[in-house]
Amino acid sequence: MDIDVLDRGRIHADLNFALDGEVAAVHSDPNPDLQYTEFAVWNLVVDHPEATILWDTGSHPEAADGYWPGPLYEAFAHPDAEDRDLETALSDVGYAVEDIDCVIQSHLHLDHAGGLYHFDGTDVPIYVHRRELEHAYLSAKSTAGGNAYLASDFDHELNWQVVDQPRYQLFDGVELLHLPGHTPGLLGALFERERRENVLVAGDEAFLAPNYEEGRSMGASLLYDSRAYEESREFLKDLERRYDARVIYGHDPEQFERIRDGL
Repeated sequence: MDIDVLDRGRIHADLNFALDGEVAAVHSDPNPDLQYTEFAVWNLVVDHPEATILWDTGSHPEAADGYWPGPLYEAFAHPDAEDRDLETALSDVGYAVEDIDCVIQSHLHLDHAGGLYHFDGTDVPIYVHRRELEHAYLSAKSTAGGNAYLASDFDHELNWQVVDQPRYQLFDGVELLHLPGHTPGLLGALFERERRENVLVAGDEAFLAPNYEEGRSMGASLLYDSRAYEESREFLKDLERRYDARVIYGHDPEQFERIRDGL
């Protein structure tokens, strides 16, 4: 089971979103310099004997050209979304959209679901957790929910395959994991491999390594449920120990550089 990593560019944002209180005013320094930094955006292609799997579809290529709402783009800019669109990123590792047999959507935020239009009107199954699909529509179609969902990303004629279980066996060695916290229906995954290391995809349960390795919380605006977030992290740590797995974070640029040639 080979796993290729797709480079989908970089999001630019305040580090405090990912590491709560990383830069804070104190008595001796009431006006500290904020840290405006880059976060990696990536997808995975999993070459499984039963299917070629795409993990997430990334940002819409027109994110910087008005497709993303102005306030959201101000907070989380993705200036190279067009340069690193899904077709280009797939081509870089020897695939085309037509090669994809199924898609796993970890969640439906705009930097993860913006390429779903490629599968509009096809029979390619799109796996998503029930709570995520419900919350995404609630968020995009009403004043309730979160503000990082765009109906235009996911309101297509898609072959939704709804996951309800805490753990869902998709294929031999591919298990989907419900990790609520960042969003109500965030999915992670465990890839068990016989001759290579196991891979545990934490995704946006941990934007950066310190969120997982040091227990550093993400900013409140990135957490739907802080208690569920803590419980999901402990669940992942237990799986990491039991399966001796390598944990992959959601947007860590340093880790991305280490894994970009594949897992």
